Amino acid sequence: MKSLSFSSRDLICGVLFIVVGLFFAIQAYGLDLGTAFRMGPGYFPLVLAGMLVLLGIIVIIQATQVEHEPMGPIAWRGMLFILPAPIFFGLTVRGLGFIPSLFLTGLLAAFASTKMRPGTALLLVGGLTLFSVIVFSYALGLPFRRFGPWLGQ
Repeated sequence: MKSLSFSSRDLICGVLFIVVGLFFAIQAYGLDLGTAFRMGPGYFPLVLAGMLVLLGIIVIIQATQVEHEPMGPIAWRGMLFILPAPIFFGLTVRGLGFIPSLFLTGLLAAFASTKMRPGTALLLVGGLTLFSVIVFSYALGLPFRRFGPWLGQ
């Protein structure tokens, strides 16, 4: 008979997903849900909550089923570059505008990997910025400034 082993790291992660999902579900409870075609303000948080709870359950089940390797070293460089990137974007998008803010945010996040070279990063971030402007500004017609007041626009 095989002994039951589990990954405490995955178990904690699954429980965390469930707790966050339940938090969103409670927040969405008092809001109007609407329908799939006419979504109310509570629709997306409730769908997100359901997905997080389901993901948490899957992670917990998988924590007991799969042989796990020990956790490696913490990727401090990745955290140093990835975590501040969305904060930087949020703080600069109104002042710099969408295009420069997105470009600089992408550039910041690109250097989370030690394998990323400056030329490659510039090409990737340039492509990401161009794609995002085409999709969000032109295709979806979202009303935001492409260049902000900090740049004299």
